Amino acid sequence: MELPDLTRRRILQGAGLGAGALLLDPWLPAWAQPVSAGLQTDSLPTLSGEDIRLRVARDTLMVDGKPARMISINGTVPAPLLRLKQGQKLRLTVENTLDEDTSLHWHGLIVPFQMDGVPGVSFPGIKAGSTFTYEFPIEQAGTYWYHSHSGFQEWMGQYGPIVIDPAGADPAPYDRDHVILLSDHSFTHPARILRNLKVEPGYYNFQRQTLAGMLAGKDQRLPDRAAWGRMRMDPTDISDVTGVVLNYLVNGHGPKTNWTALFAPGERVRLRFINGSAMTAFNVRIPGLKMSVVAADGQDVRPVAVDEFQFSPGETYDVIVTPGEDRAFTIVGETVDRSGMALATLAPRAGMRAPVPVRRKRPVLTMKDMGMDMPGHDMSGMSMRDGTLAPQVKLGPGVDMINPMPMDRTGDPGIGLDAAYVGPDHKVLVYKDLIALEPNPDLRAAEREIEVHLTGAMDRYMWSMDGKTMSEAHDPIPMRAGERVRVTLINDTMMAHPIHLHGHFFELVTGHGAHSPRKHTVNVLPGGKVSWDVTAIGGDWAFHCHMFLHMLMGMMRVVQVRPVPGEAA
Repeated sequence: MELPDLTRRRILQGAGLGAGALLLDPWLPAWAQPVSAGLQTDSLPTLSGEDIRLRVARDTLMVDGKPARMISINGTVPAPLLRLKQGQKLRLTVENTLDEDTSLHWHGLIVPFQMDGVPGVSFPGIKAGSTFTYEFPIEQAGTYWYHSHSGFQEWMGQYGPIVIDPAGADPAPYDRDHVILLSDHSFTHPARILRNLKVEPGYYNFQRQTLAGMLAGKDQRLPDRAAWGRMRMDPTDISDVTGVVLNYLVNGHGPKTNWTALFAPGERVRLRFINGSAMTAFNVRIPGLKMSVVAADGQDVRPVAVDEFQFSPGETYDVIVTPGEDRAFTIVGETVDRSGMALATLAPRAGMRAPVPVRRKRPVLTMKDMGMDMPGHDMSGMSMRDGTLAPQVKLGPGVDMINPMPMDRTGDPGIGLDAAYVGPDHKVLVYKDLIALEPNPDLRAAEREIEVHLTGAMDRYMWSMDGKTMSEAHDPIPMRAGERVRVTLINDTMMAHPIHLHGHFFELVTGHGAHSPRKHTVNVLPGGKVSWDVTAIGGDWAFHCHMFLHMLMGMMRVVQVRPVPGEAA
């Protein structure tokens, strides 16, 4: 592959530095350098203030020591960190040097809909060779991120973190903080990955069951395998795209680099986890350290101690750890299908490593995982393409970590993580553990309910809502400005779907009343049902699955919020 002059020059510079090249990587922004002292260090340059410029360009950058064609922002992948202050105003000018339209969406930020950055929904996009200026106030604090909403650009590197400091004292004080952005890069172009999945939906599933596995008692028994075969479903098909073709990164680094977050023993260290991947849910743990979850999707929650949490594309969690020992700890982001790991190190000094745990056995879905474990029912004729099969139980109090059928699955820790799997003393975060630190801003009961079925045909690799793809659904989902609406999501498919509503926070209905957790993205497990209440904000808003290819292939709608008749817009 012929590299541009600039890239050849960078490679030669790195080669000349030898081992010292790890101290300054020209392909990465300051916050993502291989050894980080934390975001609070005076020597760390960040993009901040009220006037920021970003430049989008095609680039050839290094991923785990290998050149890759990517789309960069200000010459790096991931993009620069935006460090902002709650209450400030922001004017952000984006220059597009690509030969195609681009865009930037401010994931989780409450902005006027014209500034939300979704071409064809809220603005026309940024034309090739042109600039666009976003202007909006910063109303909130917390951990967020930004990414393209055009073509395959997000998956090709156009994403970066946002950290917004609160206007007052932080309710979860800390001594040092680090951003930990997990992503899934592929050296295969995303368009080719999609073509392969259209030909064979299980193209990247190299963990299928075998006769030897069945005879050894590791896989399903023959009657169970026959039942799944009649439903045309594969119980090992956990992730569409796997470690066969993906490289799992922490702040742009593969496992060989050993990205290291520094700490001093006894410090309270805030780790800002962002799932910026295109197609991967991760299970995060730090063996030897308890994590105290203090924020979800940027919103403060009552601290909850956990050993592990599972999060999907689009979600963020802030945790605080207090390592008291002068030793290294491994930060593990294990993929939900167990096909790979994103790895980093938390250490008092550069160059240290801790043992890396072995990958846990890959999960095999059961009827319970699919929301179909109903005693006395013949499962052989069932297909998850039949919307009547989803459990019809409203969310409410009393949802446990492991639910008997029928179940809403809000208390489920995720695929492959039931109590027997992780052990009785290993606490895995579930949504019901999240309790908002402050009372919700709108305590009105919902005026009406909208039910949305998450649908698809895996054999054709098509995804939809209520049986219609985005191109087929000509009518938006209507709401009125200020209206209080309950939205119930029912997953009729065999895959998990993290659903994101732009421009809003919603309150999960998990029995916590005025302190219901507020999120902008929620994962709906196979056969699961999730309900949330939202106060509608005027404008046209994207509403979609944050699995990149699921959105691209149709699991997206527009929520259209119009003024109440007789009121000004």
